[in-house]
Amino acid sequence: MPIKWSAVKVSEAVDKVEQQVLLASQFITEAKAKAKEAKKIDNLPQYMEQRLNSLIDQLNRMENIQRAIESIRQDIPDGAIAEEKAKSQYGNQQSLV
Repeated sequence: MPIKWSAVKVSEAVDKVEQQVLLASQFITEAKAKAKEAKKIDNLPQYMEQRLNSLIDQLNRMENIQRAIESIRQDIPDGAIAEEKAKSQYGNQQSLV
């Protein structure tokens, strides 16, 4: 049964998302390092350390984005992109045969 949505468009959209995530990745890594450094401040109250730990946990969740991207790619049916690209080479006009 043919799919009704465009596997190519989904793949291209995910590629664009991944490009942005890769750009953000370096900044997220730096932010985690700075938050960890902030935890070393002398006489830091425990509640502030807890807040910084929460911040670090949130920053670590960003690592799940790459897994989500891979999950989307895996859910695209095998061969759907190639089949769609092959069909588009011949135009959108339906065959009379």
